[in-house]
Amino acid sequence: MYARDHALIATPIGLVRVEGDDAMLTAIRIGGAGTPAKGSAAAVRSAAEQLAQWFAKERKDFDLALEPTGTPRGDALRAGLIAVGYGETLSYGALAQALGSSPRAIGQLCARNPFPIVVPCHRILAGGGRLGNYSGGDGPKTKSWLLEHERRHPEGTLL
Repeated sequence: MYARDHALIATPIGLVRVEGDDAMLTAIRIGGAGTPAKGSAAAVRSAAEQLAQWFAKERKDFDLALEPTGTPRGDALRAGLIAVGYGETLSYGALAQALGSSPRAIGQLCARNPFPIVVPCHRILAGGGRLGNYSGGDGPKTKSWLLEHERRHPEGTLL
C-alpha cells in the first residue's frame, strides 16, 4: 500500500477533495476549505483530472479504481448505481427493484457513498420525481446543480 495522498480541486460547487494512493481512491468529498492542490499519487491525480473534465463538460464517464465496498453485495449495489447513465435519473424505488433491493437500502447506499459524482448518487430521486436528500456539499442545492449540469450538456458532446 502506498502512502495516502489528496488533491483539492476548485469547482462550481466548491472545493472537491480527492483522497487515495497510487493504486486507488479512498474518498471524494464535496465542500470544505483549503487551497487547491494537484496531489502526487497516480489514482488521485487521475481522479482530479477526470473530475475537472467532467465539470468542464468534456467527460461523462469515469475510469477510476475505487476502494472496494467490502462485500460482494455492496460492490453489486455500487455497480448498479454507477450504471445509471449520465443525464438519467431513477427513483430510489426503481433502482431498488432493478437491483433486487429495497428503497431504504438504496437510500443508505447513496447517503454513505464515499465517491459522489463518480458514483452518481445525485441521479437518484425521491418518489414522484422529487429531488430528495443529498449528503454532499450543500445537500439538495448541490444535487440540483449536478443534475442541471448534466441536463445542460448532452452526452453526445462528451467523452
